[in-house]
Amino acid sequence: MNYLKFDKTLLINLEKSLPKEMLRTNKSGAYNGATIIDCNTRKYHGLLVVPLPQFNDEHFVLLSSCDETVIQHGAEFNLGIHKYEGDYYSPKGHKYIREFDIERVARTIYRVGGVILSKERVFISHENRMLIKYTLLDAHSPTTLRFKPFLAFRNVNALSKENNNVNRTYEEVANGISTCLYPDFPSLFLQFSKKVNYISAPDWYRGIEYYKEQQRGYDYKEDLFVPGYFELNIKKGESIIFSAGISEAKSAGLKKLYENELEIRTPRMDFEHCLRNAAQQAYNKKASGDYLIAGYPWFKYRARDEFVALPGSILSFGNTDIFEKVMKTAEVAIREFMNGKPPTKQLTELDAPDAFLWLIWAMQQFASFTSLKEAQEKYGALLSDVMNFILQSQHPRLFLHENNLLFTYGHETPATWMNAVENGYPITPRSGYVVEINALWYNALRFMEQLANQANNPREAKKWQSKAILVEGAFNKMFWNGAYLYDYVEGHDKNLEVRPNMIFAASLPFSPLEKEPQKKIVDICTRELLTTKGLRTLSPKSGFYRPNYIGGVGEHQLNFHNGPVWAWTLGAYVEAYLKIYKRSGISFLERILTGLESEMSELTIGTLPELFDGNPPHHGHGAMSFTMSVSEVLRALHLLKKQKEEQ
Repeated sequence: MNYLKFDKTLLINLEKSLPKEMLRTNKSGAYNGATIIDCNTRKYHGLLVVPLPQFNDEHFVLLSSCDETVIQHGAEFNLGIHKYEGDYYSPKGHKYIREFDIERVARTIYRVGGVILSKERVFISHENRMLIKYTLLDAHSPTTLRFKPFLAFRNVNALSKENNNVNRTYEEVANGISTCLYPDFPSLFLQFSKKVNYISAPDWYRGIEYYKEQQRGYDYKEDLFVPGYFELNIKKGESIIFSAGISEAKSAGLKKLYENELEIRTPRMDFEHCLRNAAQQAYNKKASGDYLIAGYPWFKYRARDEFVALPGSILSFGNTDIFEKVMKTAEVAIREFMNGKPPTKQLTELDAPDAFLWLIWAMQQFASFTSLKEAQEKYGALLSDVMNFILQSQHPRLFLHENNLLFTYGHETPATWMNAVENGYPITPRSGYVVEINALWYNALRFMEQLANQANNPREAKKWQSKAILVEGAFNKMFWNGAYLYDYVEGHDKNLEVRPNMIFAASLPFSPLEKEPQKKIVDICTRELLTTKGLRTLSPKSGFYRPNYIGGVGEHQLNFHNGPVWAWTLGAYVEAYLKIYKRSGISFLERILTGLESEMSELTIGTLPELFDGNPPHHGHGAMSFTMSVSEVLRALHLLKKQKEEQ
């Protein structure tokens, strides 16, 4: 039995099926996203969504959807579904769905009278090509399939509107056509694995709605252009492949291309394998190098996100190959940044005050998976240069003060992962001495001491050790208030809000705190922040607590880091809890992670979203798949498994 499987009862109930989404990527930035019944509910959804270098690598929806129609004895049964004004859905193809499941690929089974049709989808790795395999499992009379493509050719952040500038021409190619609606766009090739009839019938379908955009306070109505439709006959037991791509495919080779892609897919047989699959989809191989994308559908390559997620890439692929490929690209970007050179890589936000500190943590995790010797040999020089860059006050946003702590200004530009803005300014302006930045700083100094000892350089080791001792004393004096840690300190402002950022001071391999304050931090996070989805961004006891990610653009931005839960914090929480409670904490943590396992069949199937409401039932929101969440929960599972093995 498949781990992720949904039956007819759920699928035909739009209230239950529409919130569930699916995501496929090509591991180079392109993706396919929709709901499990193929009704698009976001402007970001599309059958073929690709980054285009000519438009600064922004993502564009080329093919929004493709409606299938089963024809028997002149009767037509349309399997598509779109939402229109007044909560009206047409056609209502979901009523023919009997089953949807995902193991290696997403598969939908339709039943129309005596016709049983299977639909399977794969995105070809590192190629802008989506393949859909249709198999006629059963039919008692001659059957024809009709395919109607809905074209958008627009940025994911915009919506298509009916206009007279659209190019209605097309060219015939092998078993299909190519078309391009607007100048500067690539041609879209729509092809089949067997001969097909194409009928040109250009028309606009007006007023298609995306209710999730309406909920977010954005424009939510779109007009899509349909150039015509394809028709072909299909026999019982026969399979055909539909290809949508930005280059012409060899139609005779589509079936083999599909089979080859199927062989390299990670099956989603349990919670861990779902996370591994999701983490692998975050790996992007681009012309400029290798990256981990921060998430889908709207994120790019952000330094902090990449460094936090890197350890999870080792766990998802079962080796360090991807880690090292991503770091090869990142090192070029880091050195360009430190030397003041124009960037040649797509890794952004390297100036974030905590980015380099998360980099050092990622290298520390690499050492735990391999060895200290290997980490020192491969990355010791880079980390030494990064640390000296900070020590010598060359970082534009990070300042080493006489008290040996790091100071940053966060009033005009967000300084940490709590980076929501309103009118260009941080909503949560964490500024001054920030708790996790300085916890990471202490941890980095101790790790550098380890690397220096590994390199048999006692003088260098003494340098880092001496600095770490000074930071340890200053950290406790600055942040410890007797019960927990201030979130940040700036002048006389000692921020007392209970936030999850203090958990890193307890979870990191080297903590500036003694065991007792570490335990107090774990306990207060457990009492006030812990949920079954992760840690809340703010304690419910705070007057600023806003738990639900709801409302228009302004409202949900205000809520972003003031109550909602972020699953990526569970990696640090599990690590800290196991440090304090060791094996006695295993069953408790397993129950917590069960709450996230249930998310595998919610929002986006088989992955984790960006955030959750702070109060039960903790609905998921934001990005369809958020890489930091996936990677850190994967690491949490690894930590639990490791603790069990050590018993």
